[in-house]
Amino acid sequence: MDTQTPDLFTKESGDDAAPIEQHASHAYLGYAVSTVKSRALPEIADGLKPVQRRILYAMGDTPGGGTTFSKCARYVGEVLGKYHPHGDSSTYEALVHLAQPFSMRYPLIDGQGNFGSRDGDSAAAYRYTEARLSRYAELLLSEIGEGTVDFQKNYDGKFDEPVLLPARLPFGLLNGSFGIPVGFSTRIPSHNLKEVAAAAALVIKHPRAKVEEVLDLLPGPDFPGGGQIISPKAEIKEAYATGRGSLLLRAKYEKETLARGQWRMVITELPHGVSVRQVLEEIEALANPKSLNKKEISQEQRRMKQFILDQVEGVRDESDRKSKLRLVIEPRSSRQDPEELMAALMVNTSLETRYALNLTWLGLDGLPETKGIVDILREWGEFRVNTVRRRTQFRLDKCEERLHIVMGRLMAFVKIDEIIKLIRASEDQPEAKQKLREKFKFSERQAEDIVNLRLGQLTKLDGVSLNDERKKLEAERKGLKEVLGDEKELRKLVIAELAQDAKTFGDERRTLIKTAERATVERTVVEEPVTVILSRKGWIRARTGHSLDISQLSFKDGDGLLQTLECKTTDAVTVLAGSGKTFSIEAAEIPSGRGDGSHVNTLVNSGSDDIAWIGAGNPEQKLLMNSSAGLGFVCKLGDLATKTRQGKDFMKVDEGAQAQKPALVQHDRVAALSSDARLLVFELDEIPERPNGGVGVQLLALPEKILLSSVATTDGQSLVVSGIKRKNRAVETLNAKQLAEHMGKRAQRGKVCDVGFRPDRLGG
Repeated sequence: MDTQTPDLFTKESGDDAAPIEQHASHAYLGYAVSTVKSRALPEIADGLKPVQRRILYAMGDTPGGGTTFSKCARYVGEVLGKYHPHGDSSTYEALVHLAQPFSMRYPLIDGQGNFGSRDGDSAAAYRYTEARLSRYAELLLSEIGEGTVDFQKNYDGKFDEPVLLPARLPFGLLNGSFGIPVGFSTRIPSHNLKEVAAAAALVIKHPRAKVEEVLDLLPGPDFPGGGQIISPKAEIKEAYATGRGSLLLRAKYEKETLARGQWRMVITELPHGVSVRQVLEEIEALANPKSLNKKEISQEQRRMKQFILDQVEGVRDESDRKSKLRLVIEPRSSRQDPEELMAALMVNTSLETRYALNLTWLGLDGLPETKGIVDILREWGEFRVNTVRRRTQFRLDKCEERLHIVMGRLMAFVKIDEIIKLIRASEDQPEAKQKLREKFKFSERQAEDIVNLRLGQLTKLDGVSLNDERKKLEAERKGLKEVLGDEKELRKLVIAELAQDAKTFGDERRTLIKTAERATVERTVVEEPVTVILSRKGWIRARTGHSLDISQLSFKDGDGLLQTLECKTTDAVTVLAGSGKTFSIEAAEIPSGRGDGSHVNTLVNSGSDDIAWIGAGNPEQKLLMNSSAGLGFVCKLGDLATKTRQGKDFMKVDEGAQAQKPALVQHDRVAALSSDARLLVFELDEIPERPNGGVGVQLLALPEKILLSSVATTDGQSLVVSGIKRKNRAVETLNAKQLAEHMGKRAQRGKVCDVGFRPDRLGG
């Protein structure tokens, strides 16, 4: 073993960090940069990731230019061996993706064989499938041999590969992209070729164009599978202006009328990324729900199951070669409302879904950045103008080189006999070239061309055709120089080529953009009185009516009553967990019946938290929130409301403490009782109101191991306290004189409440 090799697992003297940590940091940074710049993010110039660029270049570089079908195994081997030293499966997956018409709006590869399906079926192995470049690949590769882009050495230095492809259109917008490197992510939707070309031309002509002007030409995504975008124009504009946003997608469907008044709904297009199999599985899950806690399904699941069974007779996939997508939904009865049926399915399945738009790219400077649509088109326009400039310069050089040769041949045509005689008299080509240069003033290149011509070609030089070619070349040179000498002419040429490409390769929009309201299902709930019953272990149920006989309630062994709440079926019930999280449950969704009900976890994601309290009523009702640590604040009942099953962290509670039952704020003084029977009364205005929740302020001072037992509000005239006296619960009412003895300031210790027993609760 080399004794000079440093030990990477020990610290070097004087270093703050171990070398292994430094090595790991540098290695991970290198990996992160590699995923961002060399793997997962597309270039704004050609819209491709490195593996995609290498596949297309390798296919175009094979004999025949990739225009004939060849085994995919051949292309994968070519890419791996020359340009992309990574896994064959990942390379083949990238090739397959470029050929899938349901993934790419404009597929760059034509596939022959099984290339998978939108239902998630995998492609056949690469030894079975064949591929060739599609007509759209011409827009990426046609100018690659005209000096338009830079080349670099491949991974082992044996071959050259292009840094970028000379894209004639913004393919990053045409086909979109998706990737998740370290610290970034991108999700670019596909767009219509004609619309993108028009928008790009606008920005190249007017670099300061506004996003509204661009969106007049490019109104939004155009997905391979069609579908519908129902987001408002303002929402689409915001997403394209900032590069981030969310678009609402909806399936396209139609009502088919059958004999005798019968009908059925047929879905013909799905939102991008949604498959028929996925929708079928989601409808099946609604009709046959599975319990979240492995005991019983929730009330909402029962309701949805009943709806599906009442409304849907059957769902089947009738897709075939003639109808690429045909999902048929048979109603239970022809008297049903078809729009109500579809609205319910859209709310509960992927027939309506959100598409998160994230326009993050590698810019021309090589740095990742999220860009708005105008910046994207402006930057691509710079790349395209520079590409055309390089192509024009390349063509000018070729034109001048050819013109130089033609001029030499015209000179030779005039003195053809002397030149032939001179060449025959020379011993070799170098001598002939030297004599031609000295006697006839030919350049080195002209002399070499004449010497290299066969005698038959030399004698057949046609002055007329050469002069015609000279005129044509001079006209071409003049036009090329005009383009290079005038930036406006260069941009006009780029815009004209965009228009021509749009005419040649463009097609009509597939995705309909039509603003519509998001699908909703209105539930009709009869307003009636109901009593919600919560057990100490978190089991909840509802009984119709108020003033129930509590003694008649039964609970599981070891469980008992924690609280009852009288409300209406139209109310939202607020749940407060011991951790300080709050949740909302519709009273109509709480299971009813004579059983034990359901655990709160089936209705909200409260985890293992104990439930401290439930409440309902006027959202403006003020509450005094408090914890066993003696902290509290004032808020309104409506502040505790949430919109999701996850709830929200409303009251910050220290470890070891618990949120406790809030007190209704009905008076202007607060009474706080500690676990060692000390009572403190102070003014309510000493407690801050915090509608967004938080930690709270100290209500009364608590020594170690002493907790806050209970809080209440009082008018200063009376206060009910209760506790245990001789193994029975006793109740006492303090009068104004007694309460005055306990008056003080917030956060004081309070005085012992001496009522003949040890009180542990405020209220009966």
